[in-house]
Amino acid sequence: MLPTQSSGAGKFSDLDLSRLPSPCFVIDEIKLTENLQILKDIATATDAKILLALKAFSMWSLAPLINDYLAGCCASGLWEAHLAKKYFSGELSSFAPAFKPSEIEDIAALSSHLVFNNLSQHATFADVAHKQGAETGLRVNPQHSEGQTAKYDPSMTGSRLGQPLDQLMQLDLPEINGLHLHNLCEQGFDPLARTVAAIEPYLSAHKGRFQWLNLGGGHMLTQPDYNTEALIALLKRLSSDYAAQIYLEPGTAIAFDAGILVGEVLDVTDNDGPIAILDISATCHMPDVLEAPYRPAMLNEASKDGVNVTLGGQSCLAGDVIGTYTFPDMPERGQRLAFLDQAHYSMVKTTTFNGMRMPSIAIWNSQTDALKLVREFNFSDFERRLS
Repeated sequence: MLPTQSSGAGKFSDLDLSRLPSPCFVIDEIKLTENLQILKDIATATDAKILLALKAFSMWSLAPLINDYLAGCCASGLWEAHLAKKYFSGELSSFAPAFKPSEIEDIAALSSHLVFNNLSQHATFADVAHKQGAETGLRVNPQHSEGQTAKYDPSMTGSRLGQPLDQLMQLDLPEINGLHLHNLCEQGFDPLARTVAAIEPYLSAHKGRFQWLNLGGGHMLTQPDYNTEALIALLKRLSSDYAAQIYLEPGTAIAFDAGILVGEVLDVTDNDGPIAILDISATCHMPDVLEAPYRPAMLNEASKDGVNVTLGGQSCLAGDVIGTYTFPDMPERGQRLAFLDQAHYSMVKTTTFNGMRMPSIAIWNSQTDALKLVREFNFSDFERRLS
């Protein structure tokens, strides 16, 4: 089981959960701003361009804030590209394992860079991309694994992601403007340094050939112990050595510890121990809890003495279990609780399986205590997804 990355509750300990509907995602715009400032400082120190990975955090109601700090977005498909162009500013880098022929003109027209997963995709669609004004890039699989679990490791054996590096060593790639590589997942500097070392023989052999180098995402740049000084030195060196514009595409780092998911206890029962049923579902609202799997940190969990209670959701899935948590006293119906660090990925992965209500979305200012409810979902949202 993967550990939670959260560094603690922060200002969320001061939030009155009863002010919110349940379930509800709550984003602290002050913590988000602090993360964005860290990223902007890195970009300023290195002349690198940092893009928001919409696949991780696509809360467009906060786009005016994000636009002030980042150089643009990266999209994983046509709809994210449209979202980026409608609400966000700056550059747009788009990548997909394969593009649909019926969508390629539209996504190329929207994108600054169109990154192809392999040479076959590039050969098929590069002309279309260039006609629409998009630069073209190639995703390279560095064949160097740093992932903690196979399903999140783009460089695992047999990966469908990226052209394997050993297939490129003798190729010049004259029509490709830049290279993209991504094989990290919420990791620190050392895995990045080892990945760069794995690909540098190719970069050195083609020095000055590429206009830009995109190091992808998975960088925990806003985690308190991230080695920012080493990162800055590496990015400066890469830019100088290879005369290339450097890009980073963090997702988790942008909204790290900036959001919680608030829920409510609906019932408490017992089966070889206390079980509480929540209006938060792991499978519907926090799918990475089951996919990773991992145990999310809970706001104000008792440190040691107390009652251990298993928390689960309303769905029919027997495995819809979030985890076992320690409460000072037995939780009661109607009691509010919250899980930490839920802004990234959880929000974009919600589903309505079993007709489950999707969490509302709120923005909170931890300095002024101002709270704004920006979205609530109802039956019509569920109905429109079906036919």
